[in-house]
Amino acid sequence: MKDLKYLAAYSIPLIACIGLYFKGVFSFLTPIYAFVIIPILELLLPVETSNLEEEEVKNKLRKTIFDWLLYLNLPLVFGLLVWSFFIVNNQTLETYEFIGLVVSVGIVLGTNGINVAHELGHRQTTNERFIGKALLLPSFYMHFYIEHNFGHHLHAATPEDPATARYNQSVYSFWLTSTIRQYISAWKIQKKLLKNNNQHFFSIKNDMLWYTLLQLLYLVIVFFVFSKTVLLFAVLAGITGFIMLETVNYIEHYGLIRHKTKSGRYERVREMHSWNSNHVVGRIVLYELTRHSDHHYKSSKKYQILDCHDESPQMPFGYPTSMVLSLCPPLWFKIMNKRVPKEMVI
Repeated sequence: MKDLKYLAAYSIPLIACIGLYFKGVFSFLTPIYAFVIIPILELLLPVETSNLEEEEVKNKLRKTIFDWLLYLNLPLVFGLLVWSFFIVNNQTLETYEFIGLVVSVGIVLGTNGINVAHELGHRQTTNERFIGKALLLPSFYMHFYIEHNFGHHLHAATPEDPATARYNQSVYSFWLTSTIRQYISAWKIQKKLLKNNNQHFFSIKNDMLWYTLLQLLYLVIVFFVFSKTVLLFAVLAGITGFIMLETVNYIEHYGLIRHKTKSGRYERVREMHSWNSNHVVGRIVLYELTRHSDHHYKSSKKYQILDCHDESPQMPFGYPTSMVLSLCPPLWFKIMNKRVPKEMVI
């Protein structure tokens, strides 16, 4: 039964469905659930720092249920998305309902879309990577696959990494710098990959070009099948989705720095270069993303076997709570700056 705890990750799209069905004040039920109810639960429930024994790890790796729990997010996310399009297209919504549904669907795109895509993007099979890339499409963040795997994991906790927030940088500044720099970085990486394989820009191997075309095609289909209003809804929900991602990126490495060695290269990525959180609810609904230190230590590890490392800097709250705190920079700085290792403050 413990293996089924990750079914709780489906609670966010389920709450979004309730909002879509009832509308009215229920349109805002998803953000209330994600950023009020879950943080309260994280404050009330104890943290869980234990790690799996070797035999338990082998057992969990043999079970395909953990993979299917990820795969099922594909029909879930796109089903919810299409349903929301029909509602926006065929029903008269008040402005506040429209906004509430945009935020609700956007949260689902961020948690059950981009977050699951992140996990599957590290897998070795083509089918799993395909599902991951598909889940990035409605948030217009397909380039994340390239930048994250070939850029972020190489440059994390360095000034070269767009997805590492600087000490005393606000989340609002980070949204702008990270979004723009990651997109530019993805193109640079793509061009380098093409050059290394003697491929030209218009090669079939230019994934960034394909991502651009597919995302534009998605918007064109939404416009012609539904309406301009639905197109606006799709764009705003997608933006909300990737802002969710960037807020998570912000808290994952805030203020942490890898120093250069005598050779001029950065020290290798260690457990101390990512913020860790063992708060149970956040761990479950985000498929263990909060054990981010171990993920960077060995990115090929599947989510169900990630460990907690004592040497990792620990967040005082879970990721959902920390995301809320980051929206108030003075409070965030007051709580987090003193937790950044002194040798990393520059």
